Amino acid sequence: MQESSVTVEEVREAQEYLKTGMTESEEKNFNEAGDAFKKSASIHPFDEKHVDELEKKLKAGGFKKQQECMAYMGCAAVHLKELIAQLSDEQKAEVPVDEQLITVFKDWD
Repeated sequence: MQESSVTVEEVREAQEYLKTGMTESEEKNFNEAGDAFKKSASIHPFDEKHVDELEKKLKAGGFKKQQECMAYMGCAAVHLKELIAQLSDEQKAEVPVDEQLITVFKDWD
């Protein structure tokens, strides 16, 4: 777990990777989507080993690429929500968080 505070730039970067992954997933480019989701979840990680452990579990489970992609998407989305939650209100104003994500995240609380 990192001791330092999350930055606005890290949240922006994580959000961009998540959005890229979602676009790639919609286009059925599951390898590219999974890579983007993994990058998103790896920005300012709360647990350095989490993505690697998830990857091992997915590989061991023999899941299809589309299923792996969905697992990584969930991981990245939860991670981004937690990053955003760490920002101050002032910092949140500096990050143009996608409105669809805000709606989804409100339903999670």
